[in-house]
Amino acid sequence: MSAPHLRFTLLSLCSLLAASMLPLSVPAQQEKGAGITMSADADAKDIGLPLYPGSRRHKDKDEDSPGVNFGLWGGGSGFKLAVLKMESDDSMDKVADFYRKKLTKYGRVLDCSHPSADESASSKGDSDDNSKPLTCGTDKPDKGSLLFKAGTRSDQRLVAIQPAAKGTLYQLVHLAHWDSDTKK
Repeated sequence: MSAPHLRFTLLSLCSLLAASMLPLSVPAQQEKGAGITMSADADAKDIGLPLYPGSRRHKDKDEDSPGVNFGLWGGGSGFKLAVLKMESDDSMDKVADFYRKKLTKYGRVLDCSHPSADESASSKGDSDDNSKPLTCGTDKPDKGSLLFKAGTRSDQRLVAIQPAAKGTLYQLVHLAHWDSDTKK
């Protein structure tokens, strides 16, 4: 199986699994029909966060895509994942300060790099309970990196920031899931 086909198959399986485990309410117009969205690109609108000023898309290799936008829905349930890899010549501190402020749009900002006891509380056993607050759970950045989260369990934004040879690398993530059988 070729690499693109394997990647598609793995993304599809992961998305089906995640969509079946993670509920949320959905607008009525999405309760009918089914669909899939897959793109090797994402932008600030897909993530719901602005791009850090002066930053540019980052590719680890020439054939890599700096982002992905993937969605799967049907029968009132669905899943969305958007990821964008970026780089900046500015320091990690400047990029981190920018995104800490921007994430407040989605509620309390969790610093999973240095979580408090309630931020790092495990969500085991209640992963289907969207009424529970968002936690860092087992999400932790690599040594020397930063990770911020905001939103709800069913609609969250993550910003991962790490040092680079010249400046900073960062990833923006929007993860959402819904199920029409679950109340908001």
